[in-house]
Amino acid sequence: MPVVRASEAVTHEIHGARFVSYATPLTGARELCAWRGEIPAGTRAPAHTVTHEEIFHLLDGELLMTLDECTERVTAGDTVIINPGATLTVENPTDRTAVSWVTTSIGLRAHLADGTVLTPPWAN
Repeated sequence: MPVVRASEAVTHEIHGARFVSYATPLTGARELCAWRGEIPAGTRAPAHTVTHEEIFHLLDGELLMTLDECTERVTAGDTVIINPGATLTVENPTDRTAVSWVTTSIGLRAHLADGTVLTPPWAN
């Protein structure tokens, strides 16, 4: 039985946010990836278009999430479903770190407006 201990999780940092990776093919996952996201106060991630569905659940804090030009204030306990091909921007306008749990299928890529394609290791 694969068990990923908190001490074994791998942390990645990009665009001012932290992604603490738990479930990936390297840890025994076959279909899904899951990670904890930490979005510090004042952080605004660049807009990116995702290739796979993501389920984004906010555990703590508050965020402004823009999905295909529609902005919503998301608070602890809320879940956002991000469909493949959607363009997402995440902003933390508050004075404290927001914490999320995100799940997607293995193989997710994110396309940024400048043409950069990210293959995040926490989702592959």
